[in-house]
Amino acid sequence: MAVRKEAELERMLRLCAELGLPEVTESTSYGAPSLKVRTKNFASVRGPQEMVLHCPLEQKDLLMEMAPDIYWQTDHFKSWPGLLVRLDVIGDEELKLRLEDAWRFRAPKRLADSYAASKGMPISDEA
Repeated sequence: MAVRKEAELERMLRLCAELGLPEVTESTSYGAPSLKVRTKNFASVRGPQEMVLHCPLEQKDLLMEMAPDIYWQTDHFKSWPGLLVRLDVIGDEELKLRLEDAWRFRAPKRLADSYAASKGMPISDEA
């Protein structure tokens, strides 16, 4: 299973690099490979071809409704800003969008705003 986890993590790292996400580091979360922005986890390998992404609850519900073949949750993840993702179903372009969203959700405001400005994206209006 470790070989699969390495493959999942490598895919996540490659897509983060393609996006140019700053300050992404490899780490672990509950013993599983994960990605952090500074000290905050934003994506973790959950198992073979599965990952957990951090996202706002309202986005989580929308994504599960939109693409239940890709996104789902277990009872453990209900009311928690984490979304399960089937990596064998999601394409790289969609996964890049989700990784970018998760990174922006967890990154410190100044870092997220700086990244958004560099990409011509809207700046967060949250404090």
